[in-house]
Amino acid sequence: MTRVPNDAARLAGAVRAVVGQLHRRLRQVDNAGVLTPSQSAVLARLHRDGPATQAQLAAAEHVRQQSMAATLGALDELGYLSRTRDPRDGRRVLVALSDLGEKTVRGVHQHREEWLARALTDDLTAEERRKIDEALPLLTKLAQR
Repeated sequence: MTRVPNDAARLAGAVRAVVGQLHRRLRQVDNAGVLTPSQSAVLARLHRDGPATQAQLAAAEHVRQQSMAATLGALDELGYLSRTRDPRDGRRVLVALSDLGEKTVRGVHQHREEWLARALTDDLTAEERRKIDEALPLLTKLAQR
């Protein structure tokens, strides 16, 4: 493995720290105490990727199936999920977002974006917002690596 230049290592640490900090802050903006991070992650995954089995969700979230069963149970109690038989294999059950679950995820995303837009407007100058806008393609490239 080739040695990473010191400036790249420093930048990697700084990017990781600020992205993590922003992510934690955005999670605080919505669902104040209503959903756990695991529950939010499952809702987001189902919204993004569509229906999945409990086993697929557990693998995707890197948790045991028993842990995923508990998470899905809590989300079921809130009315955020629907379950149907897999049309390709009737022995399997697919978990999807219910209408309420879809509405909740859309609301969370909207609330986060409104908070972030307000913070960008209130706390940054137009020039600072432009710099962030210019950096987005580079951050996207990193995220898709």
